[in-house]
Amino acid sequence: MNSSLRYVQGYPEHIVSQIEQLVSSNKLIPWFESRYRENHVIKSEKALFDYTMAIKNRYMKKTAPLSKVVYDNKIHIINNALGLHTYVRKVHGSKIKSKNEIRIASLFKNAPEPLLRMLVVHELAHIKEKNHDKAFYQLCCHMEPDYHQLELDARMFMIYQELKDN
Repeated sequence: MNSSLRYVQGYPEHIVSQIEQLVSSNKLIPWFESRYRENHVIKSEKALFDYTMAIKNRYMKKTAPLSKVVYDNKIHIINNALGLHTYVRKVHGSKIKSKNEIRIASLFKNAPEPLLRMLVVHELAHIKEKNHDKAFYQLCCHMEPDYHQLELDARMFMIYQELKDN
């Protein structure tokens, strides 16, 4: 198996074989570029925070506040993840302060906007649902109806990036 296909491990064999065929016939790059013609313009961390808060305020107004949303260039390498949600509790005297933070892999700083949105939705869903269970995915699909397709496309984006870099 092509090493770039590790991003789609766990998907059904018929999907993996279709992607493998695109890769081996050198058609994945043109396919991806025709599907996603341009990348988002959300480059700064302030813009990423504002973008995330707009989604949170639309779908999850009553959840815990977010203290930080950043691009992180260590995520992909260390955790083999696309994004992370962290919840930090600190005791200050008799008060407990909690912070929710979202980190998005820096690779997605130059990605199509729907893929960034899918990652933000995924990490926002973790504020309410900690596990990847039915309730979690229902919330993701509530915020982004094409969530499952975009999740696969985000993995194909990583394959696309690897192929372009070689």
